[in-house]
Parts: sequence; C-alpha cells; structure tokens
Amino acid sequence: MTDILSLFFSIPLSHTPFSIVVNKHKPWIETSYHGVITENMDIVLLDPPLVALDKDAPVPYAGEICAFKIHGLEAPFEAVVLNGTSGEGQLRARGPVDCELQKEYTFIIQAHDCGAGPGGTGGKKSHKAVVHIQVNDVNEFSPVFREAQYHAAVTEEKIYDNILQVEATDQDCSPQYSQICNYQITTSNTPFAIDRNGNIRNTEKLSFDKQQQYEVLVTAFDCGQKRSTESVAVHIDVKPVCKPGWQGWNKRVDYEPGTGSKQLFPKMHLETCGGPLSSVRTMVELQTSHIGKGCDRETYSEKSLQKLCGASSGSTDLLPAPSVSTNWTASLVTDSGRDSDLIFRFDGRHAAKIPDQMVPQNLTDQFTIATWMKHGPTPGLRAEKETLLCNSDKTEMNRHHYSLYVHNCRLVFLLRRDFTQVDTFRPAEFHWKLEQICDKEWHYYVINVEFPVVTLYVDGVTYDPYLVTDDWPIHPSQIDVQLTLGACWQGGEVTMPRFTQYFRGSLSGLTIRPGKIESQKVISCLQACKEGLDINSLESLGKGIKFHFNPAQSILVMEGEDLENMNAALRKVSYINSRQFPTPGIRHLHISTSVQCFGEDTCISIPDIDAVVMVLQPSEPRITIAGVDRLTRPAADLRGPAGLTLFQDLHIISTVTKGDTAEAEHCSGRLGVQEEIIHNLDYCDILVLGEELRPEQESLQLQRSTLLGKHLDTTNSTSGMSIYGVDSMSNYEQVIRQVHYHNWHPTQTPDRKFRLTCSELNGRYTSNEFTLEISVLHKSEAGEHVNQMVAPYFGCVHNQIFVMRVGAPCYLTYINITFPQGVPSAATVVIVICIAALVVVVVLGIYRIHLTHQQECRSSDTTKEGELDWNDSALNITVNPMEVRGRGGLKTKPWRRNKGRKEDKTWSSEMSQLQTQDTLQYGNKQTSFSSV
Repeated sequence: MTDILSLFFSIPLSHTPFSIVVNKHKPWIETSYHGVITENMDIVLLDPPLVALDKDAPVPYAGEICAFKIHGLEAPFEAVVLNGTSGEGQLRARGPVDCELQKEYTFIIQAHDCGAGPGGTGGKKSHKAVVHIQVNDVNEFSPVFREAQYHAAVTEEKIYDNILQVEATDQDCSPQYSQICNYQITTSNTPFAIDRNGNIRNTEKLSFDKQQQYEVLVTAFDCGQKRSTESVAVHIDVKPVCKPGWQGWNKRVDYEPGTGSKQLFPKMHLETCGGPLSSVRTMVELQTSHIGKGCDRETYSEKSLQKLCGASSGSTDLLPAPSVSTNWTASLVTDSGRDSDLIFRFDGRHAAKIPDQMVPQNLTDQFTIATWMKHGPTPGLRAEKETLLCNSDKTEMNRHHYSLYVHNCRLVFLLRRDFTQVDTFRPAEFHWKLEQICDKEWHYYVINVEFPVVTLYVDGVTYDPYLVTDDWPIHPSQIDVQLTLGACWQGGEVTMPRFTQYFRGSLSGLTIRPGKIESQKVISCLQACKEGLDINSLESLGKGIKFHFNPAQSILVMEGEDLENMNAALRKVSYINSRQFPTPGIRHLHISTSVQCFGEDTCISIPDIDAVVMVLQPSEPRITIAGVDRLTRPAADLRGPAGLTLFQDLHIISTVTKGDTAEAEHCSGRLGVQEEIIHNLDYCDILVLGEELRPEQESLQLQRSTLLGKHLDTTNSTSGMSIYGVDSMSNYEQVIRQVHYHNWHPTQTPDRKFRLTCSELNGRYTSNEFTLEISVLHKSEAGEHVNQMVAPYFGCVHNQIFVMRVGAPCYLTYINITFPQGVPSAATVVIVICIAALVVVVVLGIYRIHLTHQQECRSSDTTKEGELDWNDSALNITVNPMEVRGRGGLKTKPWRRNKGRKEDKTWSSEMSQLQTQDTLQYGNKQTSFSSV
C-alpha cells in the first residue's frame, strides 16, 4: 500500500486540478496581415497594424508582450516589440529587399507574452497569423537593347512601311517600369522614322548614287520615362538594283508539337522588279524521305494499325519482330533507328524461310498482299529478278506457285493456281510499270486478288496492270512447298538447294490476308501520313488560283495569273503534323517557281528556295500507374470461382512537364508544371516476379467478354499476361481491373508479386514499374483477425475491466488484476484510477502523434491511395502497476476504424453492454471479452 500511495503522490503538481496558474491567457493577434514595402527600404507598412493583446493585463509579465516570432527562415524580415505593455510591434526588413529577385513574401508570425515571472518561464504564444508582403518597385533600371547593333537592306526608289524593328527590354519588376513605351531616333536629318513599337521606315525614296549606307542612332524610354543609357546603332544599306525572287521568308521555321497547322511563309512575297507577268506557277515540296517510312507516321505495330483502321481480321505478319516464336526474322538485317519503325534491309545476300505452321493456307480466289517497300534501280547492265515473296517447291522441282518480285523497275505478281478440272491457259503474271518502284522512296503497296482480276494500290492510288500474261496451271502433286522472304527457294533441279533471285531494298510490314480483300478506305488509312502541307482557309484563295496536292500531301502546286493573289496564296501554305508525339528533327522545304511574261520569248528567272521546318522535341509523357500495392486475403478468396481481382483500384495517368515555375521546382524537384494529358497505350505487361506460375494450381485469367468493343488482345503464360493493342488509357484500365488470380492450393504457394508496366509507341514511352504483393491469410492467421467490439466511450471501470476509446483507431483495453484477500475496496479504486490516468496520458500522446502523421500525409503529393490510414496493427500497451501475490496486466488490441458512428450519450448504456458479456470470469481467473 505504501508503494501505491507513493506512486499517487509522485504525480507533479502541475498535472493536478489544484495548481495555481498565473499566466492564464494566450496573446491574441489578427489572423492575417497584408504589408507593403518599397524595395531598398526597411519598414513594412502593415494592414492592420501589428498589435498583440493579452487578457492577463495588467498582470506584470503575463499581460505583457515580449516578442514576435517569425516562422520561415527564408523571409528576410524581423518583428520587434515597440511597447510590451500595449503590445505594439513593427515589421522590418533585415536587409535590402529587391523586387527584381522576389515580388512577394508570405510567412507566419506569432506573439509571445513574458510568462509568469521575470525569468520568462511559463510563457504563452498566440495563434499563428499569416503575413503577406508585397514589394513595390523602384524605377532603377534603364532600357537595354537586345542587339548591340542592327542591320537592314532596302532597295532604292522604294518606300517601306517597315524596314526593321528594334527592341529594348527593362529589368524592373513592375509593368510600369519594365515596359518600353517609346523609341526615338536621335540622329538628326535622316530620312527615317520610328514608331512606338520600334518599327523603322523610310520617309522618302532613297538613292544608291546619293548615299549607299545610313547609320541611325535610336534610344528607348520605359513607361516611367527613364531613358536607355546607351543608344543603339542601326545600319541600313541601300541596294542599287532589284533582283527578282521570293522575299520575306525565313530559312528556318520552328514547329512545336501539338500546335496544329503553322504558316510557313506569313510575310512572303514575290519580287518581280516590275516585270509584266501573265502567270506564275509555284511548287512547294516537303522532303521527308529521311523520316521513318517517308513521313511521320504512327509507329504502332502493323497489327495494331489494322485494328485502328478497321481492317479485316485473319492477316499473317510475315515480317514480325524477332522473338522466340517468330525467329525466322532473326537473321535479317534490321534498321530500327528511325523512331522505332521496324525496317528490314535486304542487301542481296540475306533471305528467310517462313515456318510451315505460319504459312497462310487456303489462298482462294480472294486474298490480299500488302507491304512497305523502298527500292532503287538494280545496278549492272543486266537486271535480274528481285524477289520479295515466293512460294515454290521445297524439293524435286522448281515450280513457283506464287511470288512477288521486281524486274527492270517493274513490279510483277505471279499466281499459278492448281486446277484439277480445267486444263487451259489462265492469267498468271501481272505487270505494273511505275516510277515509284525505283525512286528510292518509301511507298505502300497493296495487291488485291479477286481472281482473275488483280488490282494494285500504291499509296492509296489504284493501278491496273499494263500487261497480263497467261500460263498453264500447275498440276497437283505431293511435293511440299516453301514460302520465303527476300529471295526464292530453289530446292529441285540443282545439285545443292539454295536461295536465288535475291531482293535489294527495304521492306516493312509484309502481310497476307487469305479469303478477303481490303477496301480502299482501309488501305488509305494504313498508309496515311501524319504530316504534310496544308492550306489555311481554302475559301479565301479566290477563283483565280488553281492548286493540287499529291496523295501524301508532300507536294503542292499552285498556279495563278494575278501576282498579289499568288503572294496571298503562298502565305496561306502551312505545315501540319497530327501526331501527338511527332519525330523531332528537320524537314526540308524546296520551292521552285516559273513565270510567264507578256509578249516576250524569255522571262525573268526566279531562284529556288530551300528552307527547313524544325520539329521541336515534344514534351515527353510520364505514364504513371498507381493503386493499392499490397493485398492480404484469406486463402478461400483465391480458391473461389471468381478468384482474386488483382488491380481493382488501378489508375493510369499520363502527365507532361510544361512551363518553368519556381513553385513547381520546389514541390516536385523538377522544372515546370505537371499537366495531365490523354493519349493511347499499345501494351501493358503483367509479369510474375520470382517463381513462375504453376499451371496445375494457379493461373491469371481474363474474360474474353472484357475485350469486346476494344482494340485489345491478350496473351497468357506462366510468366505473366500481356495486353496489347492501340487503345485509350481508360480502356486499358477497365481491362486490367478485370484480371483475376486463381490459386487452387494457396497453402502450397508462397506469397506472390506481380509487376505491371505499360507502353506507348512501341516502348518509346514506358510507365513506372508498379509492383503488387499478394499475401495469403491462412487459417491460423485468420483466427486472430476476429471482429471486435467497438467501445464508444472515453473510459470506464466495471468488474476489474477498463474500457477506453480515444479518437480512431479504437482500443479495447482490459485489465486482469488479482488482489490478495483483505485489500480495501478504496485502495482498489485508487489503483484503477492511477492506471487509468497513466493509460490516458500514453494513449493521448500516441493519438497526438497519429494526428500529426495524418496531417503530414495529407500534405504530401506522393502519398499512395490506400496508405492514408495509420497502420497501428503492431501497437501494444502493457502496464504492470504492481506485483503482489498475484500478477496484474494491461494490454490493448487495435480496433477497426469506427468512421461515422455517433457516440452514445449515457454511461448506463455502456455498463449494460458490459454486463451482457457472457465470457466474463471473476476471482483469480483471467478476464476477457468476446467479440460482438
């Protein structure tokens, strides 16, 4: 008993309700202040004034203000107390304040009283107030010209509205002092004038013979009428003669991705030197042969493009990317350095055999062959056949059943059918003679076969064969055939089987679709170019202008009789790139012009123009996968018919960095502001980490109905699942959320980990690696996670049981105390009160830490969803207040968060709940609760 009383009286006096408090009240200040300070000054004018009040006044020290404290070390200000009794204070700058470095400051301020005595102990501080200070500008900088000097050239005997423009800047921070309001020519007696925007024009016609060069000094004034310290020299050369040609164009035009159509020559005009012209013909050519397959196309796979364009299913890709299942292309030379386009280069020495199981079967009267091809003239005097695709006898004989080859810059398609009933000549060879076949440029070739009619499409344009030759049908035989790429297989009639008729050129996306022919709409979609020339506002061209685009819109020809109309038409020519992430780099422009004159055999010659369009680097997207990254489920959930949904809370977003703000740099560690964008994905892979799936007891499953209406397909194996196809991020989310994991024997399988990654543009942009951990809850563990009763009261004592609830999460605390006989009941009450007080102090401290943790989590941008709840599963509190003949102990168990539940108002309700527990035991036995 002595120990118990000493423990009770050891509690500090400050913790008892009988302590005498001198400093009762905290100082009071306004919740927010707005201040103004002029740069290079030190006094801040605050509204309202800085005054702290204390209800303890006139008590000395307690009612006086001793300090104002500023929170925020970066703020170059200090607060001083002018009068401690009245609480007046003043805000001052610790050093010079520069508006050009920072225009505004925001920080926190608090008032502190002088405490309970001369030592300042027991002092109190006010609530935190926000101070926002604006720095006023002083016109301390003079305008400065961007260039050290300017140069321009004019032709004599002409009046120019604008010869050139000078430009000055000012470093002051305010609009009043940083803007340039006026320019002035300080050189006297010059035939030039300047406007307030810095545009210089000549006020009279200039003569080359009179003066060949002028030097004009120009000064600038800001809107505060502060003059530039130095004038800039403008040199204007006078040209003696007129040279016909295009003027007012730039050699380089920068194109920012995502800006739509951009004019190439907004100020362009044709200078003819006064010659009488009857007509003008101009050709603008966009040269993009160095970009991918001849222009900036989407770099999705051929199979994905076919789905996007609505092509018929069932096509076979004969030139896929090399892999374990498509290894016949591994020996071919690839060129994948052009924005991820998969291109195969054939040098006359390499060819490939298509495996028998991959050869398209049942080529009936209808089928389609399509490919991208880049080919040039065959070197040497005698041109040989160059085979793209060939189906020939594997052994014994050398019959070609069907083949596609180039011969003397002619494209030839051979088709010899097996006829069992009719033994007569049939169309067998179809010849096309086209410039595209040998122009060393990329073109898209499609051959539609509706036997006996064969149609060729080149870049979406239809071409009929100029020559069709007949041949005997091939009689049926038991000889196997061999399908090859890049050459033809000769297995018979030779000593050693070999390849022959090698192809020299580049191929990509060679496919065969048996049983169907492709529509012209789909063919045009498959070869459509994403960049090209365009004309803004076709309606404004006028009836006198004729124009024509080639199918790829890389060449534009314009003709007209009126020179001004032609100038206006050329100014409307623009460049457009509809790709969301175009290939950056140079696109060359070439402009050639010819003119016709009245009554003259010879006319003026217009020089050609060469310029470039510089496609800037697009803002690269950052694809982010987020969601719950750990799941703990009972084993029964994995064995159930529905299995376990892995990514039910999955979210896929994509952001780009735009702008350049200090705030963004501070928050994210990177320059710019993150802006969410919408674009497609082309595959997402779910990879099994660690040991592969055991097919006899576990698998990943996805219902095929989930893919209906989407451009998606899946592959599944023991190493994971791949979802591929060009589709929106939202559709990928919907499908991935339906992936289920089944495990029929979870007790025999360790915890699983899955990694999810997604891609756009064939891996050009990839997401983060999102890892999901699956923990299986077995029976022994599941027994510990029983439902527990929620104690809705702050605390009570009943029959040696203490129930406590402080905020959330809730804790059911039960104490088992065994007393020796003869201990007074009053002592029992004292012991329980002491223990309860100690527990309350401990738990209140833990709860305070928990609240602080939650506030930090809310302010963090990187906190994952699903991690916002405090993980208190490991929290245990054990109190051993005494050791007598028996042992007493206290332990707490975490309770589920009781969100939204109102607390009961009556103590008797709690007591009745406790009394109804049928598992309470008394005496020297352990006391426990059953779950309710």
